[in-house]
Amino acid sequence: MFVEVETTELPGHVKLSKPVALWTVQDVCKWLKKHCPNQHQIYSDAFKQHDITGRALMRLTDRKLERMGIIQEAQRQHILQQVLQLRVREEVRTLQLLTQGTTQHTFH
Repeated sequence: MFVEVETTELPGHVKLSKPVALWTVQDVCKWLKKHCPNQHQIYSDAFKQHDITGRALMRLTDRKLERMGIIQEAQRQHILQQVLQLRVREEVRTLQLLTQGTTQHTFH
């Protein structure tokens, strides 16, 4: 039994145009601007300096953010919360793609 998953995005979420693992530093900075609008300039500078691509973004930890110069714990936690939401959306996207592939092969 397959469950139909709607592909509409929740308000305030960007539809992911390419897998996060393929994001460039510039893509990550665009994401930061949308999801951390109040501090994005500070974050973007740190992320550029440390060459944080999509792949690196998904592996960020509190300790790594602190080493990057983001010293306020509340700011680090906000970034990590946004990264967690991004991971979940990416997992859902992957599952949808896998389900579509399985469905197409099942009915042929």
